[in-house]
Amino acid sequence: MTQQIPDIAVCVFDAYGTLFDVTAAAARLRSKLGDKAGQLADLWRRKQLEYTWLRSLMGRYEDFWQVTSDSLGYAMEAVGISDPSIRAQLMQLYLTLDAYPETKATLERLKAAKMQTAILSNGTQTMLVSAAKHAQIYPLLDQILTVEPLATYKPNPAVYQLACDKLGVPAARICYLSSNAWDVAGASAFGFRVVWINRFGQPREVLPGEPFAMVKSLDALPALVGV
Repeated sequence: MTQQIPDIAVCVFDAYGTLFDVTAAAARLRSKLGDKAGQLADLWRRKQLEYTWLRSLMGRYEDFWQVTSDSLGYAMEAVGISDPSIRAQLMQLYLTLDAYPETKATLERLKAAKMQTAILSNGTQTMLVSAAKHAQIYPLLDQILTVEPLATYKPNPAVYQLACDKLGVPAARICYLSSNAWDVAGASAFGFRVVWINRFGQPREVLPGEPFAMVKSLDALPALVGV
């Protein structure tokens, strides 16, 4: 049995891949994408992450909406899809990604226990608010925090510090949830008490930072923080 995490004041969630299913846009357009849907979704996500890291290193920030568009353009060319109407539809669908099935119930349980909740994401405020409202979880979140004011991306420690500053809580009292192994490493190294939502049985990244716990879905969270 996983040990309970003591003295947590707020649960902070990564958004994409943790609360929201990043493959949902391509899945909804499967009738047009055919057998390329899965390949496109995977490559789109991989390039999206790579571009955030590379732009941070280059000091050439563009917001996450632009990065998402650029990475989609790369992925479509790579898999041989050139229809601009499909690209436009996929971008719009990214604003209304499906939440994972347990997302809403988990947040409702935290809210009922008066546990503070927030998102900390690379996404723009517009993207995050749109997705949260579509998933009907917007009222269950106390804050939505974005990297936009910092003009850089995770895992820059400044992004994690933003949560401490905005929430008024030290790192050790923040339970941070992410499904992304690289984000888990970054947040753990910063000092958050991290729970890795390892939905797909990924190996741990060989990087500094250890998660406090690893679970398969968000519904394990309330017991971990004692609510």
